[in-house]
Amino acid sequence: MSADSKQPQPPEDGAATTADSTSLLLSHARLGDGRTVDVRLAGGRIEAVGTAGSLTTAGARVDLGGYLLLPAAAEPHAHADTALSADTPGPVSYAPEEVQRRATEAALLQLGHGATALRAHVRIGDVHGLGPLEAVLQARRSLRGLADLTAVAVPRLLTGVAGADGLAMLRDAVKMGAGVVGGCPDLDPDPAGYVEALLDVAAEHGAPVDLHTDGDDPARLARLAAMAGGLRPGVTIGPCAGLSRLPSEAARRAADQLAAAGVAVVCLPQGGCGGTELRGAAPVRLLRAAGVRVAAGSGTLRDVANPVGRGDPLEAAYLLASLGGLAPQEAYAAVGAEARAVMGLPEVRVEAGFPAELLAVRGERLAGVLSLAYSRIVVHRGRVVARTSAVREYCDSAAALDLPRQARPERPPEPGSPPAGPVVRS
Repeated sequence: MSADSKQPQPPEDGAATTADSTSLLLSHARLGDGRTVDVRLAGGRIEAVGTAGSLTTAGARVDLGGYLLLPAAAEPHAHADTALSADTPGPVSYAPEEVQRRATEAALLQLGHGATALRAHVRIGDVHGLGPLEAVLQARRSLRGLADLTAVAVPRLLTGVAGADGLAMLRDAVKMGAGVVGGCPDLDPDPAGYVEALLDVAAEHGAPVDLHTDGDDPARLARLAAMAGGLRPGVTIGPCAGLSRLPSEAARRAADQLAAAGVAVVCLPQGGCGGTELRGAAPVRLLRAAGVRVAAGSGTLRDVANPVGRGDPLEAAYLLASLGGLAPQEAYAAVGAEARAVMGLPEVRVEAGFPAELLAVRGERLAGVLSLAYSRIVVHRGRVVARTSAVREYCDSAAALDLPRQARPERPPEPGSPPAGPVVRS
């Protein structure tokens, strides 16, 4: 989405997005600036932020002592129709009930990691037609209240005789409820014609555009930027790993053209995806220096393109910091504020009046959280929707005596078990 697009889109099926009106108090949470505060939520928004111990509530209370409270992450580039299919014996099933099951499970996994909004690319056409899209839309409906899922319709061909069916199917997909039009122009015999046809459909329906491209052809990127410039509500491309393989001057020129056209880039630090051929990451620092909005996504989640994909936004941020050279705050913004902006979602801050889309991670500072982020509490529309708790245990030893300890219930040891030692909650 464009930088000036701040308003949330209406639900794809026209349903009301009513938030839980019950109040919730998050007490003793640590913020990124070092303050420890209470945060009261009501009506799906942050109602008040005050010093620790200063706020009261008639509703539930969650003690966030020991946790860092952040705006929730968002996932701008998932593949819901192929997720969790790597271990499938034989050909991957695209039966609607199987796609719906995988898409739902994948969304819940990513929600547990902290992504309360997801943009899922779904292939349409070929022998499967619109079946996978309908299944993902059904998964979206079943997830209402837990996470917001937006489907991207991805046709294979849009030009020539073979592309006529794809073009008609793309229009049908938007009518069905796909919130974004997408595709892979690199795979079409006429990439420029593909982009032109897709932008026409997007303009007809006022829909955002999200394209897969390796970004390894400067001339093709220049044409895309020229065609996409000024389109509202906006154009996103990714993962653009090929940009990092271009000569530095060619890459800088392409980045300047994308910035001038207002085209955002979603990189995939955790690996590639089935929509492109090249692996690796886009040159994030070069793109940011040119003024391109850069977000980070997870790409594929345990499918044939990446059988070990985790779908964890904090891992994407960790990789941007450890390998991409970004500061921890910049790295988390790529999966948080920048991802939300690319997806056309409203801004989130831990301040009164902002949406109650929050992620609490055990830790004191952002750098430590990106390094070792196990225990997490996820808040969507003002209520806790996911919890993950991790506990590490050590045998008694002199080396472990000074570790912080967590109280544990007394119980007789299991036969043959090692001596009980300090317990550290992570």
